[in-house]
Amino acid sequence: MEHKDLQQELEDQLSHTLSKQHLFQSEWDIISFAVFFIFIGMVLLLVILVLIRCCCCSCCDEKPRRRKVGIENLSLEP
Repeated sequence: MEHKDLQQELEDQLSHTLSKQHLFQSEWDIISFAVFFIFIGMVLLLVILVLIRCCCCSCCDEKPRRRKVGIENLSLEP
């Protein structure tokens, strides 16, 4: 009998403790949580983009072609 009472008391205390816990107690908690997950999401997105660029791009073996941009200044020719 005593064992069941102790078990019931522990379950009651545990449920009471878990029901009282508030994850976000202020607006700053919510803002910091959002900023943290946005930062983690951006880092993961950049890592995925780098992996796609390095692993899946078939043009890695070719040298990039350089193209002249702008107009050619003929007055600098000898």
